[in-house]
Amino acid sequence: MKAAVILPYDRTLRGGAAHGESGANRAAEAKLAEAVGLTASIGLTIVHSAIFPLRMTRPSTLLGEGQVEMVHEECERHGVTVVVVDAALSPVQQRNLERAWGAKVIDRTGLILEIFGERARTREGSLQVELAHLSYQRTRLVRSWTHLERQRGGFGFLGGPGESQIEIDRRLIDERIVRLKKELEQVRRTRGLHRSARARVPYPVVALVGYTNAGKSTLFNALTGAGVFAQDQLFATLDPTMRAIKLPSGRTVILSDTVGFISDLPTQLVEAFRATLEEVAAADIILHVRDAAHPDSAAQRADVLGVLAEMAEGEDATMDEGWPARVIEVLNKADLMGGVDAVPEIPGAIAVSALTGDGLDALREALDARMTAGMETADYRLAPADGASLAWLYEHGEVLAREDTEETIRVSVRLTPADRARFEQRGP
Repeated sequence: MKAAVILPYDRTLRGGAAHGESGANRAAEAKLAEAVGLTASIGLTIVHSAIFPLRMTRPSTLLGEGQVEMVHEECERHGVTVVVVDAALSPVQQRNLERAWGAKVIDRTGLILEIFGERARTREGSLQVELAHLSYQRTRLVRSWTHLERQRGGFGFLGGPGESQIEIDRRLIDERIVRLKKELEQVRRTRGLHRSARARVPYPVVALVGYTNAGKSTLFNALTGAGVFAQDQLFATLDPTMRAIKLPSGRTVILSDTVGFISDLPTQLVEAFRATLEEVAAADIILHVRDAAHPDSAAQRADVLGVLAEMAEGEDATMDEGWPARVIEVLNKADLMGGVDAVPEIPGAIAVSALTGDGLDALREALDARMTAGMETADYRLAPADGASLAWLYEHGEVLAREDTEETIRVSVRLTPADRARFEQRGP
């Protein structure tokens, strides 16, 4: 299917840059490139893309009359069947633009939902996508029945007219949303049980976070030898994956690959993917993977850290206040810049190429150093028959002294605060 990507751009949102100023143009070009990448990731062929500066927003079409006509001419010239508008459209605006352009119109929220619907592979991911889609679809029920009639069945937005008639009223959607939330709550409880089990078994958890397409899954595969789906496309990973890895010291940690972040993430998805973000909140170390070669890398960093900060400030306070101390920045894709030595130095950050493996040894050593930072010395008395606890201490800590008697084994050991808490929480 042929698609056009349109970016309505309000310069006042970027600090009021005047027309023609390079700062505003660079930001707009980066946003358009991201929208084009999102559109291409679901198999659409982009035949036209354009940035339209907004002097004022029109309630009926968002764009001005002249801009609407320009897009209509491009649609006819290139045979466009789908127009992606990288902005939030009201149901009325979406309907009016479809009539004006004679093509399907998808806004940013609909596009991201379409991508998530294709990428979700587990039941949890499917539930999250369906919940997000229904929350979005519910807003389309007001004065937008002509738009709904143009959708296909299921959760997509790209089917042709007549394939399936959607006749769902608000009551049915609300009932389904209630059921989905109950199922996802069960998923969260299950995740909580898994985290409790890891606290007893227990290896530290290292979570990979970062902007979408920063190379998290490629780095995950390079560190673990796993075969997680990794592709040069946005949102290649939706479902969290975990693998155990050995650090140079011999310490075992669990590496977790998570969904990528993105600017202006639809509010429906922020709530729906809360269970996935809980894995990040529970992590001992957070690896913030950045695409060092991306021209908008600094803005992407701000978006990711902003989401983490929101998690710390939310009503449920999923992140503790000390989360910044757990973050290690990883400047990925150094191969695109000429190697790790060519990447500009940032204090505390580690340059790597997940594709070539360059810099991965330094990253493993940094993980080791962070895990051992702030280690505490603790003394324990163990029963001679409690070989499991003794083996655990040898595996996860540094045994400084040991005294064996017939009645007890006295052990002095250095442990990280997290490992000490895990050991003391272990059941018999």
